[in-house]
Amino acid sequence: MTKFKKLFALSMGVVMASSVALTGCGEKKDAAGDKGEAVNLVWYTIGAPQKDTKKVTDELNKYLKDKINATVEMKQIDFGDYTKKMQVIINSGEEYDIAFACSWANDYLLNSRKGAFIPIDDLLDKYGKETKETVDKRFWEGAKVNGKIYGVPTNKEIGVMPEWVFTKEYVDKYNIPYKDIHSLQDLEPWLQKIKENEPDVTPLYITKDYSIITQFDKLMDPIGVKLNDKDLKVVNVFDTPEMKKDLETMRSYYEKGYINKDAATAQADKTVKRFIAKADGQPFAETLWSKDLGYEVVSSKIIDPYVSNGSTTGSLQCISATSKHPEKAMEFLNLLNTDPYVRNMVNFGLEGTHYEKISDNKIKLTDDSKNYQVPYFSLGNLFITYLLESDPDNKWEEFKKCNEEAKASPALGFNFDPTNVTTEIAAVKNILDEFGPSLYSGSVPVDEYVNKMNEKLKAAGIDKIITEMQKQIDEWKTSK
Repeated sequence: MTKFKKLFALSMGVVMASSVALTGCGEKKDAAGDKGEAVNLVWYTIGAPQKDTKKVTDELNKYLKDKINATVEMKQIDFGDYTKKMQVIINSGEEYDIAFACSWANDYLLNSRKGAFIPIDDLLDKYGKETKETVDKRFWEGAKVNGKIYGVPTNKEIGVMPEWVFTKEYVDKYNIPYKDIHSLQDLEPWLQKIKENEPDVTPLYITKDYSIITQFDKLMDPIGVKLNDKDLKVVNVFDTPEMKKDLETMRSYYEKGYINKDAATAQADKTVKRFIAKADGQPFAETLWSKDLGYEVVSSKIIDPYVSNGSTTGSLQCISATSKHPEKAMEFLNLLNTDPYVRNMVNFGLEGTHYEKISDNKIKLTDDSKNYQVPYFSLGNLFITYLLESDPDNKWEEFKKCNEEAKASPALGFNFDPTNVTTEIAAVKNILDEFGPSLYSGSVPVDEYVNKMNEKLKAAGIDKIITEMQKQIDEWKTSK
């Protein structure tokens, strides 16, 4: 959902060795049932600071003190600042207890590897058994770093679900069979129709963050393995016929005027009238998108949902290596993922203030909800949260069904260790930043610019990265 919100412009040092951190865990005496002064847990979360956060946590802490003799202090940092500020906090050695991390902010893998977070396997077994049983096992598999788990994943949609999002007004007007439209090439006749009949509408609206969906699990852009390749051959996706075909299609669409001319540099703008855009989906996503955009949209999948390391590490809560209370932190995380009272208060705020219940599991947000608006996906198990009044009664059942049907990438569970190629990776990233937006948007001739880019990638050491990744993935494959 975060990537979608970014698409439409609506919302997106000091290191302690893990062995030392674990030794410290064994010496701490703050487990459940201990008497004495309540432990205060400092919890960094992603999302803009809210006016009523303290009001909510004051009420929450009455419950937590009774349940686990602990309180929490939520420190919220807005999306755009979160990674940078968390790295300052981590590198300074500041004492805190829990922080949000993921594959796209406050890098989960990087921080786990460098010892910023502690492995929690033993803590889970002792203080988080219910959470371990509740969260889909594939999330735990994806959260492993060198065989250890460093964060509690949010139980939510588990797969990557790229979708085309169509403005329903034009679907209805031209009787467009959107459910049959999947590949990039399938869009052609309908983009043409909109271009010919709706001159003030952008047929295919994209921004500089757009990337082409391929049948590859990108383990490190632009390097990955094909989703149906059990041999796990590592390739540069820009060297594949699949990518070349899609890039040429994008070039054709751009030259025909189907794509906005500023696509390579455009920031997301929801005021732009568009027929189609691309988004990361989930069950019933159309309802949320329509609400956020202010007009009705419908969608169709681009490829079947698949589970990758990136999708399983899209939202986690991690215990800091500087925490003096890792056991209490795990007790709190266990409640956050299994206790509906805790989870819903953190999610929606206070009943009677921020929402009203209209049934046992459905709520209506009040006007005061504007004083406590947090990113639901980032805070713990979604499947025990209330439904909003506009949500279908079977929402969470459909999420679970979708999760069951999502197929695992053959590389699920493999996490690349970049230690030996950090210089090359930095150089490759800079080259992608230089060429990617222009190529993905169709703004430049394909062969000329792919050749230029690949020459630079080779000079920067992409082959060394591929060789290192292939070596590691082969070793991982044989150890499974």
